[in-house]
Amino acid sequence: MTSWQVQDGDVCGHTGSLVVEPRPGDVCEDCVRTGGRWVHLRRCLVCDHVGCCDSSPNRHATAHWQATEHPVVASAEPTEHWAWCYPDQAVLLPAAGEQ
Repeated sequence: MTSWQVQDGDVCGHTGSLVVEPRPGDVCEDCVRTGGRWVHLRRCLVCDHVGCCDSSPNRHATAHWQATEHPVVASAEPTEHWAWCYPDQAVLLPAAGEQ
């Protein structure tokens, strides 16, 4: 399981509840269902839901957080290795040696 460290000394107490490993995603499940489009993908590290980022018109990853209170998403883009904690507004990076 990936260990996360908070960037720039911010604090996050939500990494202990994460059970999903970050990995690339193919589609925003909600955009496919509604006929929407996405810019980048984010994966919920609690339940594995893949949604679109806040640069996308529908912001499904954030909507998922608001509906479920699952606190952390990771980039589901193949070359990106970071996560975001919504409640703490903190960028999380893989601990040294875990990219």
